[in-house]
Amino acid sequence: MAEAKIPGALDLLRQSGVVEEAVILSTCNRVEIYAATSLAPRRASEDLRSFLIKFADYAEPLTDEFYTLSEPQSLQHLFKVACGLESMVLGETEILGQLKRAYEVALQHNHTRGVLNKAFQKAFNVAKHVRTETNIQRGSVSVGSVAVELAEKIFSAVRDRQVMVIGAGETSEKTARALLSRGATSIIVSNRSHERAVALAAELGGRAVPFEGWAHEFEKVDIVISSTAAPHYILDRAELAPLMKLRQNRPLLLIDIAVPRDIEPEINLLENVYLYNIDDLQAIADDYLKQRQEEIARCEAIIAEKVQALMVGRRSLHLPPPDARPVARGA
Repeated sequence: MAEAKIPGALDLLRQSGVVEEAVILSTCNRVEIYAATSLAPRRASEDLRSFLIKFADYAEPLTDEFYTLSEPQSLQHLFKVACGLESMVLGETEILGQLKRAYEVALQHNHTRGVLNKAFQKAFNVAKHVRTETNIQRGSVSVGSVAVELAEKIFSAVRDRQVMVIGAGETSEKTARALLSRGATSIIVSNRSHERAVALAAELGGRAVPFEGWAHEFEKVDIVISSTAAPHYILDRAELAPLMKLRQNRPLLLIDIAVPRDIEPEINLLENVYLYNIDDLQAIADDYLKQRQEEIARCEAIIAEKVQALMVGRRSLHLPPPDARPVARGA
């Protein structure tokens, strides 16, 4: 569902009488309705299904992509979403920001009251608690984020570092964007197709250099991302050694994500040169992912405790919950 459609969709949903309160979360891979309703669960589920098909542009039939949860499962789901446990990248934090924006839109347009206000505020608190008390967000689980982490270890910070991209593939572009997001100052792009280099450099706010002349830029750069389709090494130890002297042996991070390899492994023997290939990066990412997966049980225990506390607190205030809190998702 397009973000611009959400305020209007919330208006129509509330006017329909199906729900008393509602928040719509729409991301690249999910559309979810968090609702407080006095309707019976089956009726609410059917009405919300029809609503999603109409406003989220889904074609019938919706089967596995659609589900309905009532309390306490719906609260558990909301808390797990906030903590990144339901994300494609386990433990990622982007979804929490998206959830906060979705709630803010509903709140600003008066589509939430006591039930959802308490539920969402508790979800945000639980996400913070999980983040500080577990390792679910520890480490980097994508090639780009691992590259950033390595750069920060070598240079203390990515800020003000210059980056060169050799070969304009998708993974190298994502890695360059990850470095830029952490403060890298400039991007130099070189590619066999100079047109492609110019286009990518424009997208990244950098500059393109001819493929035959990328080695001349080594005196300036701190980080090199290489991902060409060359059948042989494009950089070897004999070629790099004199370039390092020109750089006065300043640290150099080389990220070789090409298959077959672009950079000769023996380069790692040079002083102040740090070479990582795609297998190295993926192994680091997989190790971190395993560590995150080991934290799931701890996170779920915290969530179960917080859900129970919210339910008990509501009962102590003599606030009976609505019959159902449907959560509907379309992929």
